[in-house]
Amino acid sequence: MLNSWCSAQIPCEEEIKNRLSYSRGRLYELQMKIKEHKLPVLVLFEGWGAAGKGSIIGKVIKNIDPRFFKVATMSAPTEEELRKPFLYRYMKQIPENGKFTFLDSGWMEETVKECLEEKLSDQNYEKRINSINRFERQLTDNGYLVVKFFMHIEKKEQEMRISKLLSHKDTKWRVSSFDLWQNQHYKKCHKVFDRYLTNTNLPTSPWYLIDSKDKKWAELQVLEHLISGIEVALQNSAHSLPLLQNIFPLEKISVLKEIPLADKTLTDEEYKKELELLQGKLRDLHNRLYRKKVPLIITYEGWDAAGKGGNIKRITEALDPRGFEVHPIASPEPHEKARHYLWRFWTRLPKDGHIAIFDRTWYGRVMVERLEGFCSENDWKRAYNEINEFEKELSDWGAIIIKFWVQIDKDTQLQRFTDRQNNPEKQWKITDEDWRNREKWDLYEDAINEMLKKTNTTYAPWHILESVDKKYARIKALKIIIKELERRLN
Repeated sequence: MLNSWCSAQIPCEEEIKNRLSYSRGRLYELQMKIKEHKLPVLVLFEGWGAAGKGSIIGKVIKNIDPRFFKVATMSAPTEEELRKPFLYRYMKQIPENGKFTFLDSGWMEETVKECLEEKLSDQNYEKRINSINRFERQLTDNGYLVVKFFMHIEKKEQEMRISKLLSHKDTKWRVSSFDLWQNQHYKKCHKVFDRYLTNTNLPTSPWYLIDSKDKKWAELQVLEHLISGIEVALQNSAHSLPLLQNIFPLEKISVLKEIPLADKTLTDEEYKKELELLQGKLRDLHNRLYRKKVPLIITYEGWDAAGKGGNIKRITEALDPRGFEVHPIASPEPHEKARHYLWRFWTRLPKDGHIAIFDRTWYGRVMVERLEGFCSENDWKRAYNEINEFEKELSDWGAIIIKFWVQIDKDTQLQRFTDRQNNPEKQWKITDEDWRNREKWDLYEDAINEMLKKTNTTYAPWHILESVDKKYARIKALKIIIKELERRLN
């Protein structure tokens, strides 16, 4: 892109002045439409050092009510962030519906820096590009407007600006060692920038190359592209998107009705003996997991009253409390509902060497949200692929992903519901919603079978826990976790 780019002729000063005046007013008008239509806008500024990213952001936000935007400067990742997936710190920054987020540098700068420092192999670069393209596409598919600007200046212009900044004690702090290195190795950086821009120039989130030599002209280009993007997004907000084919390898899995439950039992003596032995093994493996900095993500889905809570308890009893967290997932809070549905799970991911256990998960999108009408048909059908992509991201990061479906039959559920309702100490466990969901058992069963079939990937397969006998299910879960940990750690 940079190789084929040539700057357009700069309009006369009077024309720039008139167009700037109109564009500033138009952006002010559009911010209210953005709020009304609940359009989230993510604006990424990348470019050469000293190209003016910060000053342009400052000029753009003058036209927006400060209640409707956030500016984030994405400096080098912290030690904490380096222990999370690459995209974690960027996913955290995505705006709520009806608001702007402006990023001063982001996933491009971090990626090209690693390339220039030769920390990213060609194979890992390709993986990174795929991750970034999926990330941006998922945002736009879920209603986000993603606008990407690359602020371009020539080598001599950059050198002149750097010299000017360094000549004043109040501005020299703005020149980083990377800015100086860029200017000294301009051709090499130009080549890496061009490769990245070409690889990530998506139809739904294209790059806008901004001629930054003249500051007012640069501001006008940014405003006009941003306004155009917002206007198009507001017109297209109701359009359905084509569903993408799953590209990840799947394994066959039985439908729920084919899973035998009756013979899956343990005596109390067998249970106590196995529980003590397996919890001891898991305790030792947790120490090795931490030492080798391998993240573990365990997810639980299952029928109401299937025994998820008791199953989780037997696992956590064996773990160091400093090294795990259990996330009980309920209906999304307003600030969670106002973002991409995977945001609240991205923000709960563990550090490497730690364990996250999810009691209910992102699969609510294709079960509860699907059947209760909390999202459109296009949304939940698209979610199978998005979930597979999300879990692939976690797998590529190095996480062990263990997914449990806790299975019981309809009669067992009724018995447990009745026991809970008749026991004052357990009544808090049963709600009207549980009874309503039970009436839709067949619909849920169909949805679950489709979910298992379409998300049983080789890197994140489902494990069925037969839980008519809760003791059997607990032991089986421990055995599966131990097996997966031993396979990775050995």
